[in-house]
Amino acid sequence: MKNISNKRILVTGGAGFLGSHLCESLLNEGHEVICVDNFYTGRRTNIAHLFKISLFEVLRHDITFPLYVEADEIYNLACPASPVHYQFDPVQTTKTSVHGSINMLGLAKRLRIKILQASTSEVYGDPAVNPQPETYWGNVNPIGYRSCYDEGKRCAETLFFDYHRQHKLKIKVARIFNTYGPRMHPNDGRVVSNFIMQALKGEDITVFGDGKQTRSFCYVDDMISGLIKLMNSADDFTGPVNLGNPVEITIIKLAEKIIKLTGSKSKIVFEPLPFDDPMQRKPDIKLAKEVLEWKPSVPFEEGLKNTIKYFKDLTKN
Repeated sequence: MKNISNKRILVTGGAGFLGSHLCESLLNEGHEVICVDNFYTGRRTNIAHLFKISLFEVLRHDITFPLYVEADEIYNLACPASPVHYQFDPVQTTKTSVHGSINMLGLAKRLRIKILQASTSEVYGDPAVNPQPETYWGNVNPIGYRSCYDEGKRCAETLFFDYHRQHKLKIKVARIFNTYGPRMHPNDGRVVSNFIMQALKGEDITVFGDGKQTRSFCYVDDMISGLIKLMNSADDFTGPVNLGNPVEITIIKLAEKIIKLTGSKSKIVFEPLPFDDPMQRKPDIKLAKEVLEWKPSVPFEEGLKNTIKYFKDLTKN
């Protein structure tokens, strides 16, 4: 552990996939970290290895209710991020993005501190342009099954920029594209975790649609580096800024790659495409390269091997 002069940093959703990695990175930089999570999708096992660190504190709390703590910075990551979880209780999902943002922005305003919003590529909906730049306003269904997440995150961005304009609050908005790596929830319904778990169990790999839809996958270490760089960027840079890997892969190619890397005998089967599922997802990261001097560095296959090892170890326990 580095012995550096600390900040006290609040991370909401800190026991989740991204949140737990962020907490770990901030602790490694010598900061004091307050991890806030209601453990709806976050898991104590993600952060159990951090409990012995004296600079780490955990609060079980739902950010749809006000929170009164002292901090120097806030990373707002709290919100179910996979369709399986955010569609289970869509009203609560919207509340987390909207009420939760209002509460965290209110806290940042009271403390006069900087706050970062973990937004999403889902604000672009099913995009009519590819790749998606930050200037693209999106193609989003406001009344569909994914709307609780998509529109909730869009409203959160609105709130962040209104607090910035109205109250001079220092904000940062990151639009996070598909991210993968260790500590993904094995039953989150996301394509990487789904395919790996199916392959390890020798089950059929379920591909929705014809498998020609594309995604771009960023390894978790690269994503956390991008979030920290954004938080530490100049105060006059608010974003939104895309964080993700601009290398596209079709879903069918992803399935084939995972079968090969796991040595599985699984077969690929096709199911109907879910409603409103986007056909393309590829970030334009020119802004992140220029302002943050950030781009992904972990090769896709290396990241997949690390993720497969994590799930293999998980299934042994």
